[in-house]
Amino acid sequence: MKLKVVGIGEFQVSDDPEEILVTYSLGSCVGVVVYEPFRRVGGMLHFMLPDSEINLERAREKPGVFADTGIPLLLQSCKALGADLKKLQVKLVGGAELLGSSDFFMIGKRNVTSARKILWQNGLFIKAQEVGGHVNRTVSLEIATGKVLVKIPGEGVKEI
Repeated sequence: MKLKVVGIGEFQVSDDPEEILVTYSLGSCVGVVVYEPFRRVGGMLHFMLPDSEINLERAREKPGVFADTGIPLLLQSCKALGADLKKLQVKLVGGAELLGSSDFFMIGKRNVTSARKILWQNGLFIKAQEVGGHVNRTVSLEIATGKVLVKIPGEGVKEI
């Protein structure tokens, strides 16, 4: 198996059954994981912020930083590999409030809300999620099977 790391503000797509996409330490960031089981095309986005309006120049340079620019690009890239977007299975991971209830900006919650809205606007619904709380998470996607594993400190690994 080949591990393909998705960094912060990045996305990857693949149709290579030997690959596993992985992103580490999702705190308030959100990992959007998509998989089309018939074509076996998958993708992962690790975005930081909900809305590119706060920094349009950064959004042009690195669209994966923001939900509103990264999610459409992730979907377009999967489609370019032959995925039928109507058949995408979507899973969300992350969106934690690492500072607890004192997190005034509630970035994690805003990120999850933004992802849901953008996916809904694209006719996609979330099949599973592991979001919120106060812990960071690591998520991986096996391209061959579509299996999504989430590692949570103190809780181990679970499939969603």
